[in-house]
Amino acid sequence: MSKHYAVFGHPIAHSLSPRIHAAFARQTGIDLDYRAIDAPHERFQTLLAEFAAAGGAGANVTLPLKEQAAALCVRLSERARRAGAVNTLVRVAEGWEGDNTDGSGLVRDLTGRQGLDLRARRTLLLGAGGAARGVAPALLDAGIGDLFIVNRTPERADALADALGQPGRVHPRYWDDIGELGTFDLIVNATSAGRGNAFPALPVKLLGVRAAAVDLSYGEAAIPFLAWARAAGAHDCIDGLGMLVEQAADSFERWHGVRPETDPVYEALRARDDALVTAD
Repeated sequence: MSKHYAVFGHPIAHSLSPRIHAAFARQTGIDLDYRAIDAPHERFQTLLAEFAAAGGAGANVTLPLKEQAAALCVRLSERARRAGAVNTLVRVAEGWEGDNTDGSGLVRDLTGRQGLDLRARRTLLLGAGGAARGVAPALLDAGIGDLFIVNRTPERADALADALGQPGRVHPRYWDDIGELGTFDLIVNATSAGRGNAFPALPVKLLGVRAAAVDLSYGEAAIPFLAWARAAGAHDCIDGLGMLVEQAADSFERWHGVRPETDPVYEALRARDDALVTAD
């Protein structure tokens, strides 16, 4: 039985992940079958089981299924356990093993490709769902300063802060109090608000003199937040395309034991702006 790979999410039709993994496969000479599977919350467990029965050997998981995926795993990597969210599934004898490559992908893109020094940056994280959970531990490990988490549902911000286990460094706050938090050196948007072009207005004073604004989405979904950041004078405005390629490379390495070159794939995708229409 041939091995199959996929990305699960909802919506998923315009995901770039199949294109990225196809490029990695050509580069490394690996025969790869990788497709996108639309999976609403209520259907995800069933569709994942059907995928496994058909020879599924590994999968990526995107919005809004990352926390649900963690609950379906027989075991989690350390970084997936810390995040409480999974974006990479590996089929093992007992079921699914979960990993999370979002954080490593983000940090590699920001520090390598984008040339940012993350150390001691006072950081604001917008959102507390699966995407935020995936990147928060890696940002802390990369040496950022204090991390402030704001979310529409305060209980989720509190839960993420508790899970990170650094109360002197991680601070959950109410969204309505965002204007009273001072200035930041790094603002990371991990919400999906930009998908409907309805990103809420943020106060300009959040941005420090050399602040970087990062949206974990790419393409159209990243436009509202990054437009605000540019208008507010952010020093660096970065979307999630580089993170997407880097986390995909980490997943690919987990499955196949070889790490592909990411720069040619990133550059090819960046050159095709018309392809950037959704967010992983």
